[in-house]
Amino acid sequence: MRGILVVISGPSGAGKGTVCRALIKSLPDVHLSVSATTRQARAGEIDHVHYYFITRTEFQERIARREMLEWADVYGDFYGTPREPVDRILNQGRDVILEIDVQGALQIREQMPEAVLVFLSPPSFTELERRLRKRGTDTDERIGQRLDWAHRELRSFPSYDYVVINDRVEAAVEKIVAVIVAEKCRTKRFQLLDSNPYT
Repeated sequence: MRGILVVISGPSGAGKGTVCRALIKSLPDVHLSVSATTRQARAGEIDHVHYYFITRTEFQERIARREMLEWADVYGDFYGTPREPVDRILNQGRDVILEIDVQGALQIREQMPEAVLVFLSPPSFTELERRLRKRGTDTDERIGQRLDWAHRELRSFPSYDYVVINDRVEAAVEKIVAVIVAEKCRTKRFQLLDSNPYT
């Protein structure tokens, strides 16, 4: 049986990275997808572990060959999800977690309509702002831009299959695990089995 592609996205500050890391610890057989980028590797980053580091030309060629499930140009550098590793792991029967932004998730919906989209939301907008400020990595102007963008992203949740409120990481992980279990029990997945005892 082919694995399930679970896309986890939401606004900056929703806690996507923290939840995905905890999710992988809970489900060690699940694979966390690695993105490709054209930016230079930073200190400590390892090719094929943190990112696939490729040239801008190679990235554009992959886009032209439709080998990217989703991609974006972020401040002059390309970021995206290569199709081949995701398909290979899914075909092995393993589930794949993809942690991306809202725009990328909607691209995935077009490319792989069978993907399960989970919208990770902060418990409140006030909490979202608190988390962004707690990072200490952005100026007030940049935080304001992130909050404005989050307002737009939060309106995208009806395009998703599930919404998980991240008020507590452990609880959010439990809900996503429940989503994965439920998806594995859907009738449409059993119709793909050659040994289906009900047909």
